[in-house]
Formats: sequence, C-alpha cells, structure tokens
Amino acid sequence: MGIILSIIVPVYNVNKYLCKCLDSLLCQDLDIKTYEIIVVDDGSTDDSGIIADNYAQKFSNIKVIHKQNGGLSDARNAGILYSKGKYIQFVDSDDYLECNTLKGLIDIMENENLDILRFNYKKVNENYEIITHGAEAVNLGDYSNKVCNGITFLNERLWYACFAVQFIIEGEILRKQANLFHKGIFYEDAEWTPRIVIQAGRITSTDKIVYNYLIRSNSISRDINRDISRKRLNDKLFVIDSIIKTSSYVTDKRWFKWMVSQMAYTLLGKVAAELYDEKDLYIQELKRRGVFPLTIKNCSRLIMLKMHIINISPALFCMIIKICR
Repeated sequence: MGIILSIIVPVYNVNKYLCKCLDSLLCQDLDIKTYEIIVVDDGSTDDSGIIADNYAQKFSNIKVIHKQNGGLSDARNAGILYSKGKYIQFVDSDDYLECNTLKGLIDIMENENLDILRFNYKKVNENYEIITHGAEAVNLGDYSNKVCNGITFLNERLWYACFAVQFIIEGEILRKQANLFHKGIFYEDAEWTPRIVIQAGRITSTDKIVYNYLIRSNSISRDINRDISRKRLNDKLFVIDSIIKTSSYVTDKRWFKWMVSQMAYTLLGKVAAELYDEKDLYIQELKRRGVFPLTIKNCSRLIMLKMHIINISPALFCMIIKICR
C-alpha cells in the first residue's frame, strides 16, 4: 500500500509546542508506512528545526523540509508540492490532534468516495484545558454528514469557518498550481477555502472532534502597529476581491455575498479601533466593491445590530465603535 495521507506541519519558532504536536500525529491508528508527516521548517531561529530533525531520525514517516522564511502559506505550499499522499491534511505546529482519530476519517473518505471531509475541533488554552467544546459551542456551521457538492456545502453548511486545518482533501486537487495558498497575506484560509471547496464533487462533515486548536496567550499583541494594521486591512480587501472573483464561477452566490459582508464588518471594526482617521478611505474602498448593504445571516443579535447600523451608515458605525472603546 502506498501513502494514503500526507500531514503538512508548517513550523516557525514553536519549540515549546512542537513535541506535543508531533506526538499527537504519531499516536494514530494508521500503519506508519501508510502516512507521512511533512514538517516544513520555515526558517526557524529557535531549535524547532533541530527538534523536527530528531523526530525524523527516530520515525521513518517524518520528513523535514528546511527553507527560508516565507510565511505560513509558503510553508504549506512547499509541503503540498513535496507530498505523496492520496489525501492531504494540515496541522499547525502549536496545535495537536486527538489520538487514534485518523483511521476513522480515512475510512469516511474512502467509503464515501469523497473529495473533501471536514471534521470538528475544540479550543484549548496553554494548560490544554478546554475553552470551547467544538462547533456546537461556537455556532460555526452545519456538521451533518449528508454528502453533497461543494457549492451546496458552501451555501448551506460551511458558514464562515474557513479553517484549512479542519479538512482532509484529495491530494490531486491541491497539487494543482492554481489551488495553492496565496503567499504573503493574512487571512489566507478565508481566501483559499472557497476556491477549493467549489471544486468538490463530493464533500461532507463529521462532528467528531479531531483537532485541538491552541489559543496562545502571547499570540496577539495588544500594541497597535499602524503599518501592520494597514497591512491586515488591505489584505481583507484582497480577500474580499478574491471571494468576489471566485463567486463569478458559480450561479448560487449566497455564501459569497454573506462572507463578503462578514469580511467588511470585521474590516470596519478594525478600522474604527485602530485606524479611525483613515475610515473614509476604507469605506470608499468597500463602496467601490459594492459590498453594501451587508447580507446578515448566522450571527448573534449583537452582530446583527451592528451590521444594521453599518447598512444605515458605515461612518456612524465607526464613530460608535471608536467612542465605546
């Protein structure tokens, strides 16, 4: 039997977490000869690369790629192009999987002849204590197991949970150049996910919690760097443009309109909080893209209220957020 699964693990300065991640990938119910773990050391300056090499010396299914730093998307792309598995999965190097869960996922892929399978997750803190118990707790999508095509999945079941680490995907889909991650942007998952999902002829979910997403206390700086804030905002505009472009390939655009609205809502919130003096520029950019009025769906009453205010006046929304901070 050949390689059934390639697990791609981008690594950058995560020596505190990497062993936990790799140990979780090794304590699986698959024959070690049937799956590979591709660790992409993206120019780490700590000893993450050494840790990965030590694991590769002990376990024959671990392969390590050392490369210059290019960011998360670039590291994932390197792993995709190196991979040999029938299916591909992504695991971030500070996260980890539940033990003995991969065989069940592969069985679903094989038995249902799927292109893509989504699985559930939970959030944990740095003490590995549960923060949320899965999508049922955070209201992030429909995890029913009926097989459908990608367009139906987007419009009726994905919602806004565009997390690459939640999917197992048929490898040949990802190895096409056009299906790689866009390099050098924030929110790369939101840009990538719809491009991939619409290509699925057969896709479904399982509500089984497989993935543990680590919330790191030091992962988000409270200091506002205007250049970084501006980069994030401009990347949101880029993702909005990409989603609009991807929607041109389908007739049912419900998810795309809703996701663009979500991106616009979060963009305006960030403008109000961090670059209020530039709000008029970003409001005009959103108007130029035709995002107003925002489509309101699958959100809390508070967010619904905020989006209604945006539809009355984006500038008023920004002012309210600024005053209330």
